[in-house]
Amino acid sequence: MSLATPGWRAWLLCLAVLILPGRCPATTVAAAADLQFALAEIVADYRRTTGRQVSVAYGSSGHFARQIAQGAPFELFISADEEYVLRLAAQGRLRDTGRLYAIGRLALLVPHGSPLTADERLSGLAAAIADGRLRRLAIANPEHAPYGRAARAALEHAGLWSALQGRLVLGDNVAQAAQFALSGSAEGGIVAWSLSRSPELARRSSAVLIPAAWHPPIRQRMALTRGADEAAAHFFDYLQQPAARAVLARYGFLLPEN
Repeated sequence: MSLATPGWRAWLLCLAVLILPGRCPATTVAAAADLQFALAEIVADYRRTTGRQVSVAYGSSGHFARQIAQGAPFELFISADEEYVLRLAAQGRLRDTGRLYAIGRLALLVPHGSPLTADERLSGLAAAIADGRLRRLAIANPEHAPYGRAARAALEHAGLWSALQGRLVLGDNVAQAAQFALSGSAEGGIVAWSLSRSPELARRSSAVLIPAAWHPPIRQRMALTRGADEAAAHFFDYLQQPAARAVLARYGFLLPEN
């Protein structure tokens, strides 16, 4: 499983692809890690139907927001937290405030063979903490990853946050947190529902939705940057069309009215 991490190297690689001889220019996209599987399908469909190229880097929305503020040459920012988009728009880094494209959901992911049991009230997790079966739990870093902040809120709601101090494995983004859970670095993880619904992860784990009332809504927004061209605007519009929205729905995202 390839779960990408963010950083300057990611967009430099995209830029390098753009200048290779004989290659068509590609729209450069910075996308939240929870979109890794859903957006890959959407991009593949887009390429087949339009012949246009899209280059996507996946990672933490907070990291990408900082990079865009510093001038990183992305054309489209697809964030897992709308606040990052709204702040960049206020700084004049984006064309406008963009569009709300999805509401994310949080899940407890338990790899096959783990001593944890998956239940939406996290009672199995609480029992495993109490009897010592849980050594590590993976979440995204709450400092810059929206799903990490949501995971912390859910664990606080369940009364488990304090008990988990010293047992948390922090992923740079939510996809890396899922990788930690599946690799044996942790007995489970609190990750994006959209990742758990991918065929690759579903073969290796089970997952349950955590009640949405346990954490603030994960409102996900996208916007074009100031440097976006016509091709980027075309892909931005495509993401709002029924075919793309159907893929997002299949991966468990809640969709705002178009």
